[in-house]
Amino acid sequence: MSVIKRSAPDSIKLGENTVLRFVHDTLFLDGDLTISGTGEFVNRLLPAVKLRQMSSLVLNLDGISHIDSAGVTALFYVRRKLEERGVAVELVGGSDPVRKKLDLFRPDETEPPHVSQKTGFAENIGKQVHHFFSSYVFEFLILAANVFYWSVAGLFNRKSRREGEFVNQSILIGVNAVLIVSFLSFVIGYVMALQSSGQLRSFGANIFVVDLVVIAVMSQMGPLITAVLVAGRSGSAIAAEIATMKVTAELDALTTMGLNPIRFVVVPKLYAALLTMPFLVIVSNVTGLIGGAFAANIYLDITPEIFINRMGDVMTNKHLVSGFVKSQAYASLVVLTGSFYGFRVVRGAEGVGKVTTVAVVVAITLVILADSVLGLLFY
Repeated sequence: MSVIKRSAPDSIKLGENTVLRFVHDTLFLDGDLTISGTGEFVNRLLPAVKLRQMSSLVLNLDGISHIDSAGVTALFYVRRKLEERGVAVELVGGSDPVRKKLDLFRPDETEPPHVSQKTGFAENIGKQVHHFFSSYVFEFLILAANVFYWSVAGLFNRKSRREGEFVNQSILIGVNAVLIVSFLSFVIGYVMALQSSGQLRSFGANIFVVDLVVIAVMSQMGPLITAVLVAGRSGSAIAAEIATMKVTAELDALTTMGLNPIRFVVVPKLYAALLTMPFLVIVSNVTGLIGGAFAANIYLDITPEIFINRMGDVMTNKHLVSGFVKSQAYASLVVLTGSFYGFRVVRGAEGVGKVTTVAVVVAITLVILADSVLGLLFY
């Protein structure tokens, strides 16, 4: 009994307008490859290639006159199936319309997961440092440069401003924070004088409580407490607002309308913070001194008249200038930090909550670091 060996045909006709021609390791596709013929194309091509026991196949698309999304999907499906069998497949040729449709309807090709190799301790530290500077420090500086550029440009181009937004942000950042700033500054001034009164009384140096309260409140505690409170109130609000706008595609809508999100959203907040922060610092200084005077009057028998007269001798212009400079630096850091993390949100509601929390922590940290640097410059 003899065995008849099957051989694959050199040409396969699909319907009325499509012909597949094998020439060595090249398959020429002539005619149309549309949804009506993709099923027969797949069912007849795969067995033909298997019968020929081919190790590589070149699909020449020069003869295709028309192809649709189903035809493109069929081509990539055949290529994937043949590659799973060990057949190397290459798509060549094709007119410009055919190549454009191949690029347009090309399926997503996911890469296999990369297995990371174990690295040493020093290499891990280097990667983390590089990631920190490239993803955080550098991008933060870029954002700061853009914000300050558009802030200066906005001073000379009033047509691009949002009507009433500056006043609205000034109320949200400055006016609404007056009560909490006043209360906490009064308590801090009171506690500072209270804690120092016992030691000063033992040395008979009651009057120096005025020096302590004035210098500490005017140059350090007033601006610092104000910045921390603004970072907690307004920094979190800025981060949450911008993150929500990004999640809901409002920032993309602004870009589509030709509006720069930084200029439209961030710059009014920076203007408002720079204007209102010095007034908040003044409120903090005044209430802190009132709290200190109140404690000095109760525990050290220093009358308000004595406190005020001594305060005029202790207070200098340097204390006022340092407070103003610090307020401007702190306001910029709070707005930039909130905006930076707001733009970095990557998920929905969960991401908004995370960037808001991180923005507050980082803003307070940067404010304390800036206070240390400015303290060295002024003293």
